[in-house]
Amino acid sequence: MLNFKELITFEYENEYESAYDLSVKRNFSIPKIYSANGDLKKRWYIYFSFRDPKNGKLVRQTPFYGNANKYKTKEDRMSVLVTYRKVLLKLLEQGYDPYSDNLELHQSLQRKNNVAVSSEVPNNDSNNSTPIPNKPRMTVKEAFDFGIELKEKLVSPTTKRDYESKIKNFLEWLSINQPEIKYINELNKQVFTRFLNDVLIRNSARTRNNYKTDLSSVVQVLVDNEILDQNFVKKIPQLKSNPERNKTYSQDIQEEIFEYLEVNDPILLLYIKFISYNFLRPIEVCRLKVKDIDPKNKRIRFKAKNSPWKTKIIPELLWADIPDLTELDMEAVLFTPEKIGGKWDTAVANRRDYFTKRFKRVIKDRFGLGMDYGLYSFRHTYITKVYRALRKNCSPFEAKSQLMLITGHSSMAALEKYLRDIDAELPEDYSTMLKNVHE
Repeated sequence: MLNFKELITFEYENEYESAYDLSVKRNFSIPKIYSANGDLKKRWYIYFSFRDPKNGKLVRQTPFYGNANKYKTKEDRMSVLVTYRKVLLKLLEQGYDPYSDNLELHQSLQRKNNVAVSSEVPNNDSNNSTPIPNKPRMTVKEAFDFGIELKEKLVSPTTKRDYESKIKNFLEWLSINQPEIKYINELNKQVFTRFLNDVLIRNSARTRNNYKTDLSSVVQVLVDNEILDQNFVKKIPQLKSNPERNKTYSQDIQEEIFEYLEVNDPILLLYIKFISYNFLRPIEVCRLKVKDIDPKNKRIRFKAKNSPWKTKIIPELLWADIPDLTELDMEAVLFTPEKIGGKWDTAVANRRDYFTKRFKRVIKDRFGLGMDYGLYSFRHTYITKVYRALRKNCSPFEAKSQLMLITGHSSMAALEKYLRDIDAELPEDYSTMLKNVHE
């Protein structure tokens, strides 16, 4: 009797195709990948359920590990499991039954692979040749759903939502503008270009480029899994776009804002001080929980943009304004609409949007600030202040080296680009040089 491991290993070594005949009523669940939330120290595997012939109920089967856990990177491990998953799905479609000996299936696979090998040798006797069946085609939606399913294991929930939103818009556009396209292999560069041009007309070059990046990322998954032959989106050129910039606040405006908030909205003021004094991004502040504040060592732990977790000191200027958190639930969200430390069951992106709108309503509309001023402006303002203070006693390189420790930039090049973008580095008065030119 052939066991499941022998069957899937045999087929894995010989086949890299998929079967997606979703119209057939199944006695099994679609195989899924368990990736332990990306933890490479735990075992990853494939799991599925099969209908027990005795009671007719779906019963979870023994997980299949294969050689996946020998690989040391998420991408390599996921790639192996994706192939196992496709092979398992194909075997189930072809009749694999964990409650039978599967001898007939094994013989069928052997005959098929013998035909595949012999078909590589020229044979003039057409009556003895057996055609190899065509690989089932995936619809556009099925293919993108598959791509998102794999991406979900590698990206944050926010990024996954961005992918889903853009793909949903692409599918809607496709149904209206090219309804004749049903299958994924019917897409080409011209179709994607038309869609991106439409995004450009209705929005901006920056939005169009964002669509291109996200679509290309998901399409690449389809290419890696041999669902598409090439990534057409990657070949479409990027457009030049003007990045959005937040201006720094003048000293007078910044002080007026803080004075007004101290009386009228102290929660928003403390939120802004985390951006200003600890140089956190607004979304990083929104992720904070009470447990992320270490009162003993005056440290803050947060999930950064460019790394899983970072730790910073909390400067005394900010620490003096943080209320006592010792009696609060450690899992509570630090900033909520009504208080510091509470329950707020909504996505982090929604929290950020809430405080952005609150800042507009409470401050921007009152002070008549334009679209160039926002919460990010406080981060720019205070990084500029610190850098210019350091430059009074240090060389540019020394000042930037110290500033890197404070801001958390990953490299000197990244910090220098940031300082250029916010105009933190300004020259000394060069009137004397102008005067010398005239003389």
